[in-house]
Amino acid sequence: MAKKDKIIFYCSECGNSQSKWAGKCFSCGEWNTLVEEQVSKKTAKNPTKFADKTPVPLNQTITTKNTRYKTGIEEFDRVTGGGFVKGSISLIGGEPGIGKSTIMIQILQHLDGEKFLYFSGEESEEQIQMRATRLKIKDNRILLSCDNNLESILHQIEKNKPDLVVVDSIQTLYSDDFDNVPGSITQVKECSSQLQRKAKEQGITIILIGHITKSGNIAGPKILEHLVDTVLYLESGNHNHYRTLRSIKNRFGSTNEVGIFEMRDTGLMAVENPSGFFLAEKRDHISGSTISVSMEGTRPIMIEIQALVTKSSYGNPQRTANGIDYRKLAMLIAILEKRGGYPMGTHDVFVNIVGGLKIDETAINLAVVTAMASSIRDLAIPSNSVFIGEIGLGGEIRSIPYIEARAREALKFGYDKIYIPKNNEKLIKDNKNKVIGVDSIGHLFSMIF
Repeated sequence: MAKKDKIIFYCSECGNSQSKWAGKCFSCGEWNTLVEEQVSKKTAKNPTKFADKTPVPLNQTITTKNTRYKTGIEEFDRVTGGGFVKGSISLIGGEPGIGKSTIMIQILQHLDGEKFLYFSGEESEEQIQMRATRLKIKDNRILLSCDNNLESILHQIEKNKPDLVVVDSIQTLYSDDFDNVPGSITQVKECSSQLQRKAKEQGITIILIGHITKSGNIAGPKILEHLVDTVLYLESGNHNHYRTLRSIKNRFGSTNEVGIFEMRDTGLMAVENPSGFFLAEKRDHISGSTISVSMEGTRPIMIEIQALVTKSSYGNPQRTANGIDYRKLAMLIAILEKRGGYPMGTHDVFVNIVGGLKIDETAINLAVVTAMASSIRDLAIPSNSVFIGEIGLGGEIRSIPYIEARAREALKFGYDKIYIPKNNEKLIKDNKNKVIGVDSIGHLFSMIF
């Protein structure tokens, strides 16, 4: 007989709980997003027995070097900081069909280990085998189990003692201790907690594959992201064949790195030269097109920014931004109108970062403003030019970090006119004749138009 404990309201967007219905979430403020869930736990047959543990002083703890499982995919290892750490638990999320299961199967064949367990609650063994055949993967170290019962999964882990476990997906798991349906907040939270405990106690690496909500966040309570060691997002632009892997949490490495992959018939393939990949189809002598260099972690990536500025046919001009924040675009439009003297209030503005990349750093601001000015004047930017810099509200061009790495990347691709902030000129040691320092957008426009 199940024992009813209490009713909890969870936000379907952020996953945070609150004790009473208030019409909107107290955490994120979204209206009509609360989900009522009755937490019903079965009566325990045996009382919990606590082991007699003695706390250890900090200076007497035994430290060991973290052992990592290298995936054999350089782009993936770059994002994780060198591979999966032994005894850690990681979460990888993304949209349906983006390639989460595909990349995990690919990774398993490259890992060093004797045995791997792959639990799938969404596909049958035949479906997984068909994918493995398409990817040309034949590895008897990978053991498949289409099981979504937590107790059964923990038993199989205890019995087989694998080096690494993949759970696809965490939202399909359920525990017999709760009457809630799979995918509910309670089931996701409790199943994740027990898997996390198993990983730490036995030193097994566990990878959870997770669904995302309509807003792009991992589905389930926010505690799901807090209890894991690494949170990875596999992203893609609409109808694009490339994938971007980002780390938003990493207890064993940096969260600034990004990996670029291309979806092919044989699976996800790492893009070794992202700059060349994103500039492959650039057309010269077209107005509204500029080149900039963005830093993704320690890696400089050259990107193309396109802008289209046309006379507005309606009362309110349109503002569309793909790849950059809409509020940033609104600010840059205001700067261009106030400090550059362009009548942006009567024009529609469309800005796009080619390839579907999402860039949030300020170093591309100069390229965005230059692309908009080029489009409204219908004058093409010289094809050998690169624009790097942050723009202040006064129209001044402010210094940015990693200027040497950015300049080297631009020079490597044959660009010999690199416009950078005036204050950054002193940091350039080589090829100074190809670097041009500018202190304001007015100064820049007088040189290129």
